[in-house]
Amino acid sequence: MVAVGAVIEDDEGRILLVKHVPEREGFWQGKWICPGGKLELGESIRDGIEREVMEETNLEISLTTPLIPFERIVKAEGKTTLHVIYIDFLAKLVGGEIRLDSDVGEGIWVPKGDIPRIWGELHEDTRRLMEIAEVV
Repeated sequence: MVAVGAVIEDDEGRILLVKHVPEREGFWQGKWICPGGKLELGESIRDGIEREVMEETNLEISLTTPLIPFERIVKAEGKTTLHVIYIDFLAKLVGGEIRLDSDVGEGIWVPKGDIPRIWGELHEDTRRLMEIAEVV
């Protein structure tokens, strides 16, 4: 699976983090992540990121800098259960009022300096993304 997303910063230097609703379950459940999702067949990376962010948050963004891709391979009982290739961008908030969709239960803007304070609440892959993005 190719997952696309964005590390979104607002004019105050805060980063947007979201959490999925408990009913969704899955690999990212219960931890803060950056908005994003699955790239659709035939969709460009940029279009996919903008679509996912709009669907999940109702926010318009401007993609600024591509980040180094990374992957996650999850195995259970000797079988691969998930293989994700993450492709993310740094982005700036352009407009819109945050309105979370049905998959996203919570959303918060966190000042960059406070990210280390909530480090344990971030999904492991989000922590890696924050390091790649040089947020921390």
